[in-house]
Amino acid sequence: MKREARLLHARSLDSLILALEHFNRPSDRGRVEAVLIFLDRAFELFLKAAILHKGGRIREAHEKQTIGFEKCVRMCLSTVTVQFLKDEEALTIQMINSLRDAAQHYLLDVSEQELYMFSQAGVTLYGDVQERIFKLKLSDQLPARVLPVTTSPPQSLAAMVSFEIAEVRKLLQPGSRRRLEAKTRLRSLAIVEASLGGEHTQPADSDLNRLLTSIGTGVSWQKIFPGVASLNLTTEGTGMAVSLRITKSEGDPVYLVPQGTPGARTVAIRKVDKLAFFNLGLKELASKCGLSSPKALAVIEFLEIKDDVECFSQFRIGTQDFKRYSQIALDRIKKALPDSDLAEIWDRYKPKGKAPAGALPDKPLKLTVGRGRSSAA
Repeated sequence: MKREARLLHARSLDSLILALEHFNRPSDRGRVEAVLIFLDRAFELFLKAAILHKGGRIREAHEKQTIGFEKCVRMCLSTVTVQFLKDEEALTIQMINSLRDAAQHYLLDVSEQELYMFSQAGVTLYGDVQERIFKLKLSDQLPARVLPVTTSPPQSLAAMVSFEIAEVRKLLQPGSRRRLEAKTRLRSLAIVEASLGGEHTQPADSDLNRLLTSIGTGVSWQKIFPGVASLNLTTEGTGMAVSLRITKSEGDPVYLVPQGTPGARTVAIRKVDKLAFFNLGLKELASKCGLSSPKALAVIEFLEIKDDVECFSQFRIGTQDFKRYSQIALDRIKKALPDSDLAEIWDRYKPKGKAPAGALPDKPLKLTVGRGRSSAA
C-alpha cells in the first residue's frame, strides 16, 4: 500500500473506532452528532485511500485541496480504473453523509433504532470494502466488544419507520405545541428520502410541513416516502457478529446525475440510459470541435477529460470496449480552446513517433497558453 494511502486508511480506521466509542458510551450528550460525523469522516478518508491504492488521484490538477466527498463517491462508483463500490453501497454512504450534514449544521433527532441501523450498516460496509480493496479483515483490527451494541435493534425497516411515524403523530396532537419537535424527528426520514432521489439540499420547512400534513391526514408512510419503502435490511449473524446491509428491493438503479442538475448531488436514483448520456465517440467529438482525432486526444489529455466521470466513460459490450464522451466534455473542450496554445498542447501530448501527416497546420495557432483544467464543467 502506498504511504499516503496507508496513512489515510489508518486515520479512517481511527474515525470508525471513535464513531463506535461514541455510539456505545453511556452519555447521550452530543452522541448522535459525534457518531455521524466520525462515521462520515471514516468513509471519506477510506475512499481517498482506496482511490490512491488503485492508482487514482485525489487532487485536481493545480489544486491545493484534495477532492471532496462527493467526487470521491463518483470516482469509486463509476471511474473505470478506480471503480469498486456497488450501487447500494454508494447509497448507504450517501445517506450517512446526508445525515451528517444535518447533524453538523442544524437540528436532527435520530431515534436509537435509526442510529443503530446506520451505524451497524456503516461498520458492515466498511468491513466489506476494506476486505475487498486492502484484503484486511475488520475482525482482526477491532475487538468484538467495540461494535455497535443496542438494547433495541430494529426488527425490520418497515417496523422502524412505522414506529417513527407513530411518534410524529403523537407530537402533532392538538394542543401539544410540539410541531418543531415533530419536524426535527421527521427530518432524518426526509433526508434519507431526498438522498435516495439525489437531492443535495436539506429539506426546507415547507417540505417538512407538507410531510407533516400528509402524516396528520393519515396518508401511509409508504406513499409519503416511496424511496424508503424500497429499502430492505439484510441481516447476517447474531449477537456481536451481526452484519447489517441496506439494500434496495425495487426501484430504479443508482446513476450519476449530471453536474448542474437542480437540487442534485453525487448519486441519484434515476433511470437514465448511460449510452445516451455518453453519446459521442472520439471522431464525433473531434469533428464538433474542429479538430483531427489525434489533436482531439491531445486536448483531452491536457484537460484531463478522462478523469472526470461526467465527461468520459468506458463500456464493455460483448468482447469489445467502447470509449465514449458526453456533451459536458464537448462543452469543456470548446470553452478551453480559445485560451489554449494548440501547438504547444500537441507538442506535449502528441503520440510517440512520427506525427500523422497534416496533424499540424502550416501556421500553428498562437493563443494564450491555458494551464490546468478548465473551470467549465
